[in-house]
Amino acid sequence: MEAVKLEIRCPQIVNGIGLEPDPDWSFKSLLLELDSLEKKLNLSSSVSLPFAKTKSREIYGEKGTKRSSNAFVMRVSDEEFEDSEGENEKVRDRGLVKAARFNCNEFYFSSDDDSDDQPCLDVQTYLMNEVGLVESALYELTHEHQLGVKEEIRNTISALETDLMNESEKSSSAHTKVEKYREARREVERKFDVQYQRRVAEGLDNHLTAVQRDHELKSQIEERKIRSDAAHEEAKRREKALQEERLRQEKAKAEAELQAKLKAEEANRAALEAERIAAKEAAENEAAKSSKANTSEVPQTEASGGPNATSSRVENDKTNKSELAGNMLRAAESALKLERERLQKLKELEEINQSLRSSSNQNFDSTGRLIGRLIRQISGNKDKVSTQASELVKIFNNPRCPQTISIAYFAQKVVSNCESPSHSAFACAHVIVLVTSQFPQAMDLVLAEIHRACIYTVPKHISYTKSAFESKEAYWKVIGYKEDDGKIESTTDYLVRLESYMKLYGALVQTEVAGCQNVHGLKEGWAWLARFLNALPANMYTAVALYAFLQMAGFALFRKYRSQFMKMLNFISENFLNALRSQDDPDLRPITSKIQCYLEDKLFLQEPEGRTLHSSLLSNNMAPESDYHGPYHQQSRHFY
Repeated sequence: MEAVKLEIRCPQIVNGIGLEPDPDWSFKSLLLELDSLEKKLNLSSSVSLPFAKTKSREIYGEKGTKRSSNAFVMRVSDEEFEDSEGENEKVRDRGLVKAARFNCNEFYFSSDDDSDDQPCLDVQTYLMNEVGLVESALYELTHEHQLGVKEEIRNTISALETDLMNESEKSSSAHTKVEKYREARREVERKFDVQYQRRVAEGLDNHLTAVQRDHELKSQIEERKIRSDAAHEEAKRREKALQEERLRQEKAKAEAELQAKLKAEEANRAALEAERIAAKEAAENEAAKSSKANTSEVPQTEASGGPNATSSRVENDKTNKSELAGNMLRAAESALKLERERLQKLKELEEINQSLRSSSNQNFDSTGRLIGRLIRQISGNKDKVSTQASELVKIFNNPRCPQTISIAYFAQKVVSNCESPSHSAFACAHVIVLVTSQFPQAMDLVLAEIHRACIYTVPKHISYTKSAFESKEAYWKVIGYKEDDGKIESTTDYLVRLESYMKLYGALVQTEVAGCQNVHGLKEGWAWLARFLNALPANMYTAVALYAFLQMAGFALFRKYRSQFMKMLNFISENFLNALRSQDDPDLRPITSKIQCYLEDKLFLQEPEGRTLHSSLLSNNMAPESDYHGPYHQQSRHFY
């Protein structure tokens, strides 16, 4: 707060007492000086004053606190006391100027509403009449100054409060804007982070995809190179094996021709010797007859008719036997023809192998044991099947063992292994297809072994007649019963083996492998079913064979032939099952019920268990049931 210069409106000389023209006092000094002046005035005044000041003036604060009088400076001009007559004019010319400091820092002003009514200076009321003119003026100025200071302070406080409120509002608004901006920036940064992470993930994924693609491309190149090298080596081995096999065959053929020639020459010699002996005996008989012609008579008609009668009886016996065999054997002529051709190939292969074994000092039993072990290890896993097939192909290409011997071992072991109840027919069929796709001649040998083990895979059936067979045991041996230590196996065991053979055959005809050709595929399975229904009778053996075949191949046949296969099933329902029921045999009821359930429940729509290997070699899409509409329809017996 600035100091205020006070100019006292009074003469400079009062009663002969002059004032200091330029005082520089403190407030306390001023009070002391005022007291001394009052005393001098009282002493020099001709009029006695009724009151006398007995106590010095002290300034108290609003709450009764004694205030310091320092920092109060007042200057009074000397000209005010020079001329009392020109007081009025000088008073008009004088004014307040800045000549001294008026420091009120130690004053306390209350903000209460009643503070305006409380005086800053605690002055007794009766002293107002006692003070002089200077002190009264000073008091008035002080009071006015206090009021002005209070008003200024209130205005300042009000302005400060207004500014504070404005600043607070501005600060709150700014803080809100800052928070909104910060939140917006956070959201933008979060979006940028998500976008950046997405871009990073996409870039990483593209990089990994490119790396994987490059790796796959390199792997394919390496694999192609390996396959090319393997194919080249395989071609060389095959060429070498073919040359060796050709040489062996030529050698065997030469030996066979030599043996045949020797046998023919021996037969010719035997025939000539027999003719010579017969001619000699005829001459001797003729001489004997001529010598005894007169002594005895022989019925010429009987003697002359004897050879003709014997020949006639032999021809009649042959005719009867052929007719009897025709009645016993039930099969399609095309099926019998295929069976004879396959068995002939198997017989020729066995003769070649026998000659190779006799001409070679090597023992090939170890190869047979290795092939048998590989076949026993076949399981329903794609990798295992591929591995076993590759190992078998390597054995076939091994020049240490002739290929014909390896193929013969393979056919024997495959068929003998299927007798085990734990064998996987579908997996074994996959191995057969994989191997025979590279060695097609092996398929006929495998089928010949299956025909030899089970006549119903042809299909054919031999009926029992007392005139054709000496006993039931002889008949059972013909249709495939096994004999162990002179004891024939039971019918139950035989039916179990029959079912196993038929399951292997049914799995074989329906097996399809990507990249490989099944030379005995689904077309042959369709032909088998047609020949079976056309030629074979309905009995226990044929019923078991039919049910086993439908279990394995019915699903694939339906998917390919659809309505034609439904005609087959209709014929089975209308004819085959009725023929089984008409026999009224308790032993036939279980198998009859199984076939009936297969047809009624439409189990041919469900993929058989084990058909699809673990790695999905085959398609696992089932044929939709909606493709079949309506009941079975009566159709003709013949399906060619």
